Amino acid sequence: MNAITFSEYLTSNTNLSPEIILEVENHCAKKIYKKGEFLNQAGEVSRYSFFVEKGLAKQYGIDSNGKEHIVAFAPESWFVSDRDSLYCKLPSVYYIQALEDTTVYLIDEVFMQKLSETDSSFAEFNTKLLHNNIRHLTNRIYMLLSATAEERYQYFIKTYPDITLRVPQTLIASYLGITPESLSRVRKELARKNFNR
Repeated sequence: MNAITFSEYLTSNTNLSPEIILEVENHCAKKIYKKGEFLNQAGEVSRYSFFVEKGLAKQYGIDSNGKEHIVAFAPESWFVSDRDSLYCKLPSVYYIQALEDTTVYLIDEVFMQKLSETDSSFAEFNTKLLHNNIRHLTNRIYMLLSATAEERYQYFIKTYPDITLRVPQTLIASYLGITPESLSRVRKELARKNFNR
């Protein structure tokens, strides 16, 4: 867990001036969600992107059989949102739920667009966020289509190095698109390989 404040994140990851960082901070509401509470629910039109300052959230959908499919986890210093709902003003198909008591900044999409139009450094930052989101989702799709369960799990560990100790194995299995039993076999096999090195 490597928690940094929203201001520290903006300072170290952008070229924004201190004045713009202060404007962003002042405009974005800070909110604490208790474990189990929803940041966003399916059927709602999303208004916000969320920056996780402390805690952990999951983004997931539920299929017609009632099965949960986790699209992403959002630990400290991650952004999470339903960009399709934000940009197209469509009802979201995803839930975003706190897995721990979670402190987030709510980043209003209208504010993001207006500030992007007036400040080129913020527009660059916003574009970078979009590209990071696309890169993450593209890699995720490729792994689900082509990788073995073991490769998916290793990619998961690389992507989310401290989540394995914070969430139940059933949630990790859901993210990987495998059964909890398959995940247990993968973990045992990896442990065996590492032990025999």
